Amino acid sequence: MVALITGGSSGMGLEFARQLAGRGYDLLLVSNKEDDLAKAYEELVREYKVQIQTRFQDLSEPRAADDLFAWCQGKDILPDVLVNNAGMFFFKELEASDLDRIQAMVNLHVTTVTRLCILFSQAMKERGSGRILIVSSMAAKLPTPGITIYSATKAYLRSFGKSLSFETKPYGVSVTTVCPAAIATPLYNLKDKWLRLGVRVRLIHTPQWLVRRALKAMFKGRRLISPSIMNVYLPVLIASLPGPLEARIWEKLK
Repeated sequence: MVALITGGSSGMGLEFARQLAGRGYDLLLVSNKEDDLAKAYEELVREYKVQIQTRFQDLSEPRAADDLFAWCQGKDILPDVLVNNAGMFFFKELEASDLDRIQAMVNLHVTTVTRLCILFSQAMKERGSGRILIVSSMAAKLPTPGITIYSATKAYLRSFGKSLSFETKPYGVSVTTVCPAAIATPLYNLKDKWLRLGVRVRLIHTPQWLVRRALKAMFKGRRLISPSIMNVYLPVLIASLPGPLEARIWEKLK
C-alpha cells in the first residue's frame, strides 16, 4: 500500500505521513521545501518500517500535476491513498504587486488539486480501488477580507471534492474533503506563544487531532467533514455581522 502526500514535509502533511506510516503505508512525500523534505525523510525512516520516497517539486507551477503523475507512472507508482494537503496562506489587502502570489495560490489550491484528482482517480477507477483526501478549510464558508483568495480557493475545493465523490464512488474510489478550523502549523506564521495559547483554549487544534479525524473519515468513505465546534458557530457569527461593522473591523486589522 502506498500513500502520496503533497506538502508532506511539515505541519499537517508530515502528520499525515506519520499516521499513515503507522498504518503500514509506504510513503511518497512531495514538497517544495527541500531541507524540510530531507528532515522528514530521516525522521520517518528512523521511526517506521515502511518504504519512503520523496520528490522535491513546486506544485504551484501550472503543469505540476501532470509532471508528478508522469513521474509516478515512470516509477510504476499508483497510490492507494492520495492526500492533497499542500497549501499556502497570506493575510493582506490585495494589490497589483500580489498578482504572482495570487496566481501561485490559485494554481496550488485549484489547478494542481483538480488535475491530480482527475489523473489519479482515473487510474484508481481502472484498478477498482483508491482513496483521495482533499484538505479544504473552514474558510471555505468565510468570504472575508484579508483572506479573499484563500477562502475562495478553499470554497472551490469543498465544492469540487464533494461533487467528485459522487462520480468516483461507483468505481470503488472514495473522495473525502476535510474542512478544518485553525490548526497549529507554520502555515499561518503565528508566533509559537500564540499557537500554544490557541491550543490551550481550544481555539486552535493540533495536527495530530485533525489528521486522526480526517483519516477516520477517509477510511469510512465519508464525503465531507468539518471537525471542530468552530465550524458550527464561527461562520454563522461572521455571516451575521452587519456590513459596516465588518468593514470597521477590517480597517482595524489590515
